[in-house]
Amino acid sequence: MPLTTLGTLPGEVAVDRAPAVQVRDLVKTFPGGKKRTDVEAVRGIDLDVPAGELFGFLGPNGAGKSTTIKILCTLVRPTAGSAQVAGFDVVRQKDDVRRHIGLVFQETTLDGHLTAEQNLRFHAEIYGMAHTDVAPRTDAVLDMVGLADRRSAVVNTFSGGMKRRLEIARGLMHSPRVLFLDEPTIGLDPESRAGLWDYVDRLRAEEDITVFLTTHYMDEAERCDRIAIVDGGRIGALGSPAALKAGVGHDRVRVVTADDDAAEALVRDRLGVETTRERGALVVLTPDGEQFVPRLFELGLTVRSVSVTRPSLDDVFLAYTGARLADRQAAAGPRGGRR
Repeated sequence: MPLTTLGTLPGEVAVDRAPAVQVRDLVKTFPGGKKRTDVEAVRGIDLDVPAGELFGFLGPNGAGKSTTIKILCTLVRPTAGSAQVAGFDVVRQKDDVRRHIGLVFQETTLDGHLTAEQNLRFHAEIYGMAHTDVAPRTDAVLDMVGLADRRSAVVNTFSGGMKRRLEIARGLMHSPRVLFLDEPTIGLDPESRAGLWDYVDRLRAEEDITVFLTTHYMDEAERCDRIAIVDGGRIGALGSPAALKAGVGHDRVRVVTADDDAAEALVRDRLGVETTRERGALVVLTPDGEQFVPRLFELGLTVRSVSVTRPSLDDVFLAYTGARLADRQAAAGPRGGRR
């Protein structure tokens, strides 16, 4: 499906800023081995992410999200196309890119036998930070993620949420211009997820930084300034959450009747509207659900229940990919997220 880009809605402000991330026709193909065909993980992505934006890659496991991030972080070499991060080419200027990015992986990469402070100091040494900057920066990032009182605690004693927060702190030690968060809340309980996002919000308020997020959680995508819906290694739609939902253009009237098959035929023939079936109910797609509901009763249908919902990001995903994200996620399986 061709890329659909939706701009700002009335009342939204478009800001013209130099891109922190710029991607052109990016392709990554993995060899399939002797008896398997090659795997096209990324299939021609074009993208501009302005400085200061919280940008989200929304898609199921196997959509190409993690592979794209690995390319942008110089961990994987692209097969074709180009990408720049913080103004540096990810192939020709790897060291410059790495000096200007922070990265939080899906899996923890902390040294569990060291303290929180020791993990941060080790990171500072790797990045060649000036000795005089290490202590004040350590204090600042630990305070930012709410771990100042646990600086001397061994990481193996931390909860999953605390480890994620420490990884974010570590990614910020060298004051990067772009922070990549690759499925940062996988495996966290709801309270830890909410707490982590509180710290990300605080980070954006206090640091001049661009955040590039991959996720398959709709509520996390809603937080982004803009999102790209990714499926099969391609971007199907790109825009702010509000603009993408407005682009779907339909309310969803969910109806359960005494005979849904007869009701569906009657609604289509008499009212001429689009319908679909979903989990034991008839769903009518209409521009104004509240005004449409009385027309159902005028048809003489025996309506057992009816509800009206506005378009959601899940509806947007369905519109552009032909399937709901949860269904595509289940089909991809837990190992699909490797690419």
